[in-house]
Amino acid sequence: MLNTDALGYLFKNFTLALAGAGILSACILSACGDGGSTAAGSSAKSAAAAAIGAPYGGTPWALPGTIEAENFDNGGQNVGYYNAANSNQGGQYRGAEGIGIEASSDSGAGYDIGWTTAGEWLNYSVNVAAAGSYPLQVRVASLGQGGKFHVNVDGVAATSQLTIPDTQGWQNWQTLSSSINLTAGQHVIQLYMDSAGSSGAVGNFNWLAVGSAAPDFGPNVLVFDPGMPAATIQGRLNTIFSQQESNQFGNARYALLFKPGAYNVDVNVGFYTQVLGLGNSPDDVNITGAVHAEADWDNGNATQNFWRGAENIAVSPSGGLDRWAVSQGSPLRRMHIKGNLALDDGGWSSGGFLADSKVDGQVQSGGQQQWFTRNSQIGSWSGANWNMVFAGVDGAPGGVVWPNPPDTVLGSTPLVREKPFLTIDTAGNYNVFVPALASNGHGASWTNGAAAGQSLAIGSFYIAKESSDTAASINAALSQGKNLILTPGVYHLNDTLRITRSNTVVLGLGLATLLPDNGVAAMSVADVDGVKIAGILFDAGPVSSPVLLEVGPAGSSASHAANPTSLHDLFFRIGGAAVGKAAVALKINSSDVIGDDFWIWRADHTYGVGWNSNTAANGLIVNGANVTIYGLFVEHFQQYQTLWNGNGGRVYFYQSELPYDVPNQSSWMNGSKNGYTSYKVADTVTSHQAWGLGIYCYFSSNSSVKVSSAIEAPASGLNGAMFHNMTTVSLGGGVGEITHVINQYGNSANAASSVVRLAQ
Repeated sequence: MLNTDALGYLFKNFTLALAGAGILSACILSACGDGGSTAAGSSAKSAAAAAIGAPYGGTPWALPGTIEAENFDNGGQNVGYYNAANSNQGGQYRGAEGIGIEASSDSGAGYDIGWTTAGEWLNYSVNVAAAGSYPLQVRVASLGQGGKFHVNVDGVAATSQLTIPDTQGWQNWQTLSSSINLTAGQHVIQLYMDSAGSSGAVGNFNWLAVGSAAPDFGPNVLVFDPGMPAATIQGRLNTIFSQQESNQFGNARYALLFKPGAYNVDVNVGFYTQVLGLGNSPDDVNITGAVHAEADWDNGNATQNFWRGAENIAVSPSGGLDRWAVSQGSPLRRMHIKGNLALDDGGWSSGGFLADSKVDGQVQSGGQQQWFTRNSQIGSWSGANWNMVFAGVDGAPGGVVWPNPPDTVLGSTPLVREKPFLTIDTAGNYNVFVPALASNGHGASWTNGAAAGQSLAIGSFYIAKESSDTAASINAALSQGKNLILTPGVYHLNDTLRITRSNTVVLGLGLATLLPDNGVAAMSVADVDGVKIAGILFDAGPVSSPVLLEVGPAGSSASHAANPTSLHDLFFRIGGAAVGKAAVALKINSSDVIGDDFWIWRADHTYGVGWNSNTAANGLIVNGANVTIYGLFVEHFQQYQTLWNGNGGRVYFYQSELPYDVPNQSSWMNGSKNGYTSYKVADTVTSHQAWGLGIYCYFSSNSSVKVSSAIEAPASGLNGAMFHNMTTVSLGGGVGEITHVINQYGNSANAASSVVRLAQ
């Protein structure tokens, strides 16, 4: 039996395409009823059919939209359809027509088409609003393995063959996905039955949906749907990974988007590659196989596995274990791992960040030096080295007495907004979902139904591309009230991108990179409510910038407590790919800002690296009040890594390495003190809290260099226990010294004792 609703949806798409060509007839192929899947019929017969056929109801189906399968074109056998039996076996709806139609029990009820066999076809006249590449979905059912079908437009095959799975019943419905190219105007879409399944029928069809034209995300965004052959998807994944596996400082960027459905593929994630599910929930996209990051390119050492990510996908890992062996700048978000998760590849790793996720089995930290997990649910956790922090994690280690193990466990997060993410609906419309603020939360946001938030239509976004956009074109779109999507690429800027409107959403795909060429700031944000910025790599240019990202101008004083700005997966780089310079990477002047995964890095290896080459004083300066940051990684700057001047600050997890390349002690003095502490809270601050801090030194250029303390806080603040669970390490067995942990407290980390801990 064939489901009419799915067919109708598919037919509508075909009809629109054909109508656009000025052909209103249902039959574009051979009028003799052979149902050929290409324009093999004679032009005379096609013309005759076009003259006879007419859209059911008198008006072509409007596309984008949904076509009901039972509403095929008028004209009867060999015109509106070809059916071998030429009878309505179901006896429903259009009783005089020779097509099997029955009542449907699918959502929305109505009728479906069944009793289909190979060589049969149905035509639909359509009217396409605008040319484009459209997502195509067909609602199907089959008892036993179904057959194959495809879609023609104006007599020419427009899709590959689609296979109907065994849905376990003629009224158990599933949606197949593909895509179809249509030109504007009137066309005829034909649903053609290629071969029968195990039951002798092709399948049931309920509807066919042609969505809005897919946004033009450019050549480096690949969109997969479950109707594509697994071998085709795997081939494309393998090609990208082979290019990106060790491409640590290359310019190529990729986003791999998976539409809702089931896949059987191995997604190996290399540098500058982001893997995204397009469902409303991670469980809408199910991958059997793996979504993983390995360190094979560096013999199991994952300490340089940076700049990649995976979001919004459920993974059933082959063998029961998925692996995400990464270091900084490589988040996992909104993931459902239906098994165990390993965070190393047999060697050291220096990560990492996991949020809004569920791991059914055990998270195995292995060689991870530190890790931050937020608002997630895990089966269990094993392992710890220097600094593991859990905030709002159901299943976090229990009964912990720090530092044995060195796990900092907090039951909830006080205030967080999850990162915005792309979705696609059943009509093929793309949206960006912006999660709402959540207070005192724990566990993943999506496990008990849809999370609160707002869905923004893709039409409200300006979609920028590195090949054609400039700072001027992007700023022009922002000034017109558009939100912004930065597609994968490296954007060279000669002016600052200015975010001036409250509630603006800026979303980077595939580690989109902003690089100012002439010493300007890459981006600035006005002191307004509710801006969301996510998924961007800020790369310093050859001329020193005063700051790469500034949130709020100097002197900002407005309260944004009811609608704070949030910053997600923002990464900053000074050098590494080339000589880069900046005074400060990130400066937050606005109040109430929420930070959610920052890696702020002055490069210590590869290109443009040297004490006098990639110059940068500070990684992060916070002047605003009541700023909260979850997952703060700041490394190798030449003065304070983090300077906090605002009251009411909170940090959950801090990881920092001091600069490797200090030439000698005399060149690195802060007044009379040896060196610059990593985390400095200004003497004027009266309230500040931080949990789970790991600060390391490796003075490889001169191992006699010392820093007086890892952290400096106002003396009055120490009685209020501003800092909780601190670890210092002199790496390499003691290459250099951190003399104290905080102010004058805590033992020295050096060659004699390389790891030191202080509770508060």
